[in-house]
Amino acid sequence: MASGTALRIYAGPRARAHLQREGLRPQDIAVVPGAAGGPKGLVLGPLDRFLFGEWLPRSSQPVHLVGASIGAWRMATACLDDAVPAFERLERDYIAQDYELEAGRKTPTAKHVSERFAANLADFYGDRIAQVLAHPRYRLHVVTSRGRHLLGREHRVGTPLGYLGAYLSNTVHRRALGLWLERVVFSTGPAEEAFALPFDSADFTTRQVRLTETNFQPALQASCSIPFVLQAIHDIPGAPRGAYWDGGITDYHLHLDYAARHPDGLVLYPHFQKAVVPGWLDKAWRWRHGATPFLDTTIVLAPDPEWIRKLPNGKLPDRTDFTRYGTDLLSRMQAWHAAADASRQLADEFAQWLERPDPARVEAL
Repeated sequence: MASGTALRIYAGPRARAHLQREGLRPQDIAVVPGAAGGPKGLVLGPLDRFLFGEWLPRSSQPVHLVGASIGAWRMATACLDDAVPAFERLERDYIAQDYELEAGRKTPTAKHVSERFAANLADFYGDRIAQVLAHPRYRLHVVTSRGRHLLGREHRVGTPLGYLGAYLSNTVHRRALGLWLERVVFSTGPAEEAFALPFDSADFTTRQVRLTETNFQPALQASCSIPFVLQAIHDIPGAPRGAYWDGGITDYHLHLDYAARHPDGLVLYPHFQKAVVPGWLDKAWRWRHGATPFLDTTIVLAPDPEWIRKLPNGKLPDRTDFTRYGTDLLSRMQAWHAAADASRQLADEFAQWLERPDPARVEAL
């Protein structure tokens, strides 16, 4: 479908210097983030299959996988023994998702979406959770947002008021969002290793919890639970009591201080755009979309905007497509399949660039 160059490569200053000196090898990678963004993540499927199925297995160092929302689902899938067919299934299942509408409603209820999603997650991972937790190389970090004060429990009145307070606080300063929500990260890793996050967390109120077989599904579902679209997950085992929502609220694109924790390793970030937006509530504040020193060691792989305009509807798949297509499931599935199929060009171009790295292709992040 799409012709011309599909892939753009962006890098922070330290990452660009590394690429100019040495190119890029799988052993250079310390962290792979996976952003929130719902259906937009479908265009990253071929890159995921290449990175985790072919390229990273050529190295042996531990790699931290940090994910929020669909990014958490993607990163957890990378930890399965047969990652490539698992990624293929994730793509099929995500494209085929369908929800029943009650009479008079244009959108499904949050209760219905949550119940269906919980069942899908249970079926997807089944008895394979131990594979995720015990992966010999990958350390998974699932990002969630835990409510405080009015947002401590989901309530039909308190929750909208709490999110209004969060929105207004965030307009003043991102750290003020911490009055309403805190970042809680559920992490894997061998018991003998230092239990540390792959980023410095001084930027925002943060807790870390061990990811276990008991809390795996509720933590992953919480990371994907968009407020008002899905219900919050309450009182996750092993974690502080409270309501947990989508990790993208606090960390939409995981604009985290990786450089402080991994000054000599690189962050390889398959993303659906150049900008790494800090929190979901920052989407409208474009002055918060620029790169900071947090991303000095980060390489972003993103689709070219001109290539995106050649996709169905001239855009990436997104949640507005549920409204656009309504009950016409087949048409939505066709559009999403077309976008996912076209995105194989992203993986092909990256593989070609790795064979003959051209520093001129690398743009400033």
